[in-house]
Amino acid sequence: MSEKLLEHPQAICNQVRRIALEAGDITLEYFDESGFDGADAKADGSPVTLADQKAEEIIEKALKDMFPDVKVVGEEAVAEGYRPSLAGEEYFWLVDPLDGTKEFISGSGDYTVNIALIKNGLPIMGVVYAPAKGEMFAAAGEGTAIRWTDESEKDKKIYVRQPPKEGLTVVASLNHSNDERLEKFLSGYKVQKVLKRGSSLKICAIACGKADLYPRLGPTCEWDTAAGHAVLLGAGGTITDIDGKPLTYGGADPKFLNPEFIASSGQI
Repeated sequence: MSEKLLEHPQAICNQVRRIALEAGDITLEYFDESGFDGADAKADGSPVTLADQKAEEIIEKALKDMFPDVKVVGEEAVAEGYRPSLAGEEYFWLVDPLDGTKEFISGSGDYTVNIALIKNGLPIMGVVYAPAKGEMFAAAGEGTAIRWTDESEKDKKIYVRQPPKEGLTVVASLNHSNDERLEKFLSGYKVQKVLKRGSSLKICAIACGKADLYPRLGPTCEWDTAAGHAVLLGAGGTITDIDGKPLTYGGADPKFLNPEFIASSGQI
């Protein structure tokens, strides 16, 4: 596994991109801009749809066909009670087949398919695909971040930007913002505007130079952030916890919960 990854990371990333496209096509079969009726509730109360489940099945099978010995941690499998031990695992995959289920159910296109490869706790490859928008972000290391659209069918290199003199663009969640805490956090910054987005598109907005800062002052899981994190690292940005330590992955929390974190261009 490690030998293949070190020699051909971009080729593997391209394979993962094709997997994300296939999974995204499945979600589009269930997507309706007027809203989705038929979601169930998981044990934690969060919604789940057939689109989540079918997409994860496709992704897991494809990743296992590529690398049978590398564990796959998927949101829906964990919700059903699968809790793999990652102790001593150099590599593993983190998968969120449909990040932003609430947006999907509401008919918003702000949902994504997220696939990330983790090495020793850090995301080294990530693909974020927004099927309803026809937009994909991917990276397999520093300086490799790209944005692809089905309109152009071309990869465009993306980078974080220098913070504008007129003030920061801050991204916040559509459904999970703690506005009071966020306002207090941002009081020390010069902010030009706050942009509300769903799913891991918030992190990708920073990676492609459309925003500067995303303080996440609330719960997320590792599969929510890992792919976007890889893209942001590839574009020159960073994600740390609120104490400034790099965000890492590996199930330290029994529910794969992340600490609160700050995603930024790294220039702030």
